[in-house]
Amino acid sequence: MTKLSRKKSPKKNFWRIIYFTLFTLVLFLFPAPNIYFQTVADTGGLYLPQNIKLPPPPAYPVMVGNPIPPVVTAQGVYIVDIPSKVVLYQKNPDEEFLPASTTKIATVLVALDHYRLDDVLKVNTVITDGSVMGLVHDEQITVESLLYGALVESGNDAAYTLAENYPGGVSNFVDMMNKKAQELHLSHTHFANPIGFDDPPNYTTPSDLAKLAMAALHNKTFTKIIGIKNITVSDVTYTYFHSLTNVNQLLGKIQGVAGVKTGYTQNAGEILVSEVKKNGHSVLFVILKSDDRFGETTQLINWIFNNFGWKNIESVVPTGSS
Repeated sequence: MTKLSRKKSPKKNFWRIIYFTLFTLVLFLFPAPNIYFQTVADTGGLYLPQNIKLPPPPAYPVMVGNPIPPVVTAQGVYIVDIPSKVVLYQKNPDEEFLPASTTKIATVLVALDHYRLDDVLKVNTVITDGSVMGLVHDEQITVESLLYGALVESGNDAAYTLAENYPGGVSNFVDMMNKKAQELHLSHTHFANPIGFDDPPNYTTPSDLAKLAMAALHNKTFTKIIGIKNITVSDVTYTYFHSLTNVNQLLGKIQGVAGVKTGYTQNAGEILVSEVKKNGHSVLFVILKSDDRFGETTQLINWIFNNFGWKNIESVVPTGSS
């Protein structure tokens, strides 16, 4: 049997058209209450409420004395005013150098991202090369104590234990170090191990190392640890005690030095990253491949604070400028 097609009534089609037209007309005449049209307030641009005050811009460093820096053997130098990010002096800022133990800045940042300070890690591999805090096989010790070991004593065993206990082991940890470098836009930095042993794929530049250090200085745990001159830590059973002494000889000797990290291998030479707080200002000093990192950093500190003045931003803008 053949099915007969139903034809729509012209009268029904007419009323459907009428209803649709009326519905559309109502939407356009009264848009605000319906979900299809939403009015946007005319704000006239972005603004802040009157009761909110922005902090003043940081003071701007200006040369006021001798523009000639001291002669140093360091092949890489980068000095930057931390609040304003103004570079005060640089020497080969983008040349690649071996970072030695300044690698541990990145090691600690990755560890802080993953672990809690009270997490307990087991020492599986005992590292005895270079500077160590003296960890013992199977020792169980907190992450916080290992961070002190890595930053104060520059313990290679502490850095390796932090990496070895990471999910996926040391290789995954190093991958995260390089991911951290990418996040911080360190375009000329690559890490090959968590300790800083000399390795061709392990390199950085003075400018990149400064960026890494400034990122680390935003972490309160990091800044607390790097300012410690001496401390003794133990395992969780109080069986093994580790006396740690900061490798940075300027800490406690030069007023205002607050850390950050030392580094040395025969191929890398002497390396020192220092934050110096003086007269209400904070300056980061980075020197790489030096013959005398402490003496040359001291010379550069004296030169900076004797020959630069800090002025409010309004006072350094020329008259008529906007």
